[in-house]
Amino acid sequence: MFSANILHYQQIVHRVSFLALSQEFLQLGAAPISPDDPLPSVDDLADQIIEVLNYFGLGAVMCMGVTAGAYILTLFAMKYRQRVLGLILVSPLCKAPSWTEWLYNKVMSNMLYFYGMCGLLKEFLLQRYFSKDVRGSAEVPESDIAQACRGLLDERQGINVLRFLQAITRRPDITSGLKKLRCRTLVFVGDNSPFHSEALHMITKLDRRYSALVEVQACGSMVTEEQPHAMLIPMEYFFMGYGLYRPCQLSDSPRSPLSPSCISPELLSPESMGLKLKPIKTRVSHEG
Repeated sequence: MFSANILHYQQIVHRVSFLALSQEFLQLGAAPISPDDPLPSVDDLADQIIEVLNYFGLGAVMCMGVTAGAYILTLFAMKYRQRVLGLILVSPLCKAPSWTEWLYNKVMSNMLYFYGMCGLLKEFLLQRYFSKDVRGSAEVPESDIAQACRGLLDERQGINVLRFLQAITRRPDITSGLKKLRCRTLVFVGDNSPFHSEALHMITKLDRRYSALVEVQACGSMVTEEQPHAMLIPMEYFFMGYGLYRPCQLSDSPRSPLSPSCISPELLSPESMGLKLKPIKTRVSHEG
């Protein structure tokens, strides 16, 4: 069953070209940002995407982002609608920070400023990224995923992470613009993610003809890392609408982001994915 899932991934990847984007100052080996450099806004970060696409001569693209990255890509799709075919958003943000998140970010910003990428800060970030099972406890050892994440955080410049965190903390609410999106949007969120309620809020504001939500149980924000196989079948059906993946002939409307009549039984059967996954809940809105 596992090899069958690998085959599915290969069939999808074979038809798609990928361009991974990350902010230059957050890349491994990036030089520290000068304190004299202006603080970028989320609009600045979104505008940088169009510069990259133009540089490579790319037209309309499909975008995938996680948490803050999902927010920036959504903002990009609002500003440059003709350049976005579809959005795959994982534990996305769309509202301005709550008081809880603002306070959390303020504490992390102070820690970054005074101590850099210290151990306690990494614990805070891991709590935001992963479920408790992945982070480990006194009885359960920390997973390889969490250990790898710690290593990657060690290689980031603390001042650069601080600047990015400050930009995201100052983000505006973009809820009012969600209804104007006309690209298909597939939203994943772990039910243990601190941004779970925000993802539920976002899906209610998106045009229900073009959007779908997949909730992954016993999973944190980083569904891409914790339970990537839970994303496989929803993405297969999502890509079918673009002619990128055709395992079977469907009779449903091509405007639908997913094929509800086909997707529900498989998503509710974790064994069909080849792993012993926690159950998945899907929410696909139907036109009335």
